[in-house]
Amino acid sequence: MSVMAETTRLVVGPDANGMLLAPQEFDRAEFADGWRYELIHGVLIVSPIPSRKERDPNEELGRWLRNYLEDDPNGKSLDSTLSEETIHVGDERRRADRVIWAGLGRLPEPFEPPTIVVEFVSSGRRSRERDYDEKREEYLALGVKEYWIIDRFARTLTVYRPKKGKGGKQTIRAEQSYATPLLPGFNLPLARLLELADRWDN
Repeated sequence: MSVMAETTRLVVGPDANGMLLAPQEFDRAEFADGWRYELIHGVLIVSPIPSRKERDPNEELGRWLRNYLEDDPNGKSLDSTLSEETIHVGDERRRADRVIWAGLGRLPEPFEPPTIVVEFVSSGRRSRERDYDEKREEYLALGVKEYWIIDRFARTLTVYRPKKGKGGKQTIRAEQSYATPLLPGFNLPLARLLELADRWDN
């Protein structure tokens, strides 16, 4: 593993995939645009940016959330929402599709865990395992109150909460909508997000 002086800034691109890095090196690095960068077990993971099938519904979800903030009487429950946010999980650096802070009454502090994390499942078994297993355990251990997995392949939204038993998991089907007490009055119609993903098949 390289040891860098405090003033040295590492420039990282896709060719650096698999490089060993310390968390401090990752945090100081300068990253080439057009790729996603994560630090998992001390290894730099470089992957392509999400496909249009993921970005389109993610942007729509962001629009709904901002409309909720501006137009709904309960919208002030939402403090902020961002896409493509790096989450610090111990020495790991995870890149989340969308994060939501709610109920703080202020903007989040640097590295403050989100209230809700949202992931849009990519194709491939490895991606599914990462979203459903690895990230779920990490996010809930971090203190995230809800973890949403929007899966265009299974046509479901799965919500995980830090509770044991049946209360810790909820599955919403394509024809259903989801509401959470963390965002009073906000309603997520799953079918609309799936339609936005589906249209890129045409």
